[in-house]
Amino acid sequence: PGPDGTGPGGSPSRARWFLRPLAIYLVSRVVTWATLAVCAVVTHRSLVDEVDRWDSRWFLRVAATGWPTQLPHRHGHVASNTIAFFPLFPLSIRWLSHLTGLSLLAAGLAVTAVTGLAATTGVWLLVRHYADRAAADRATLLVAVFPGAFVLSLVYSEGLVVTCLAFGLLALMTRRWLLAGLLGLLATATAPIALAFEVSCLWCAYCQLADHREWRALAAPVLAPLGFVGYQLWLWIHTGNLFAWRLTEVGGWDSYPSLAYPVQTVVAVLRDPVGATKTDDLLVAGVALAVLGCVVAIRQRMPRPMLVYGVAAAVLALVAAPVGLRPRFLFLAFPLIVAVGTWLRGKAYTAALAICVAMLVGLTAFEVSSFQVFP
Repeated sequence: PGPDGTGPGGSPSRARWFLRPLAIYLVSRVVTWATLAVCAVVTHRSLVDEVDRWDSRWFLRVAATGWPTQLPHRHGHVASNTIAFFPLFPLSIRWLSHLTGLSLLAAGLAVTAVTGLAATTGVWLLVRHYADRAAADRATLLVAVFPGAFVLSLVYSEGLVVTCLAFGLLALMTRRWLLAGLLGLLATATAPIALAFEVSCLWCAYCQLADHREWRALAAPVLAPLGFVGYQLWLWIHTGNLFAWRLTEVGGWDSYPSLAYPVQTVVAVLRDPVGATKTDDLLVAGVALAVLGCVVAIRQRMPRPMLVYGVAAAVLALVAAPVGLRPRFLFLAFPLIVAVGTWLRGKAYTAALAICVAMLVGLTAFEVSSFQVFP
């Protein structure tokens, strides 16, 4: 290894490189868990109560009871139910609980912790593939303390999704098409926003076919969406309704794709900044950060697979009403955060890092002590 901890040709030294993302991940989790502990003292609730909120409860419910065979209805509409939650993450919790005897909550926190570390490692290796060690450290640390990363301390699937996508993008960039497709399949079996990875796979396949006639590149776009497709087909067999997931999203969560939604939100805030809701403020801030990330990524000439995925993930979240670009969905578009992290240096980076840490603490405290804005 050279003095910077890299081996011949700049490859990370096996003896040292893993310590860097490990340290970054541990620092970021200390911030969120310390915040959760303080909130527990202030609200007179246990840490279990702080963690067992929002989608955490739904994932644990899926792990415990699975999915209904018939769509539940309330007041003539499909009611909220576990069909909205994709299978890989809750099944991982169930399997770990059965293997170890842990409670579902403990197993869920264990899966989240492991996948959170894996995601941090994947982001570091991805950036290190095309940039130096310092840039990888900066970018990964900014991703790890980004406000939306508070979900890595709850029972949420983001750690698993980012793990699959970070290593999937690395596989695309190293032309390991089959591996990229399989990781994409796992990602789309975990969360629908992972379908943005299919856009990146299609782009890479098109470039390889046009330039090199490399037909093996088609393995990635063929396999990547099968997690999503497979879940929809299974629901069709399980419930007898091909549109079970879509109907649950619309009826249970009032969630639907809308190109007008982000425009209406931004216009509403610009017209009345003082009277805007906390949700509107959060979404407009997300739009601004996404635009900044896109501009920086393009100017920096970020590797195209990463750029394409980051933009596609941001757009998918942007047009999904009432989700929008909340911090945790912007976190899933992590290449845009990576772009800012590799771009900023010195005092500018320190300032951005301090702002992210402060917002991470604030958002963590707000989401576990209030039900005003869902994360």
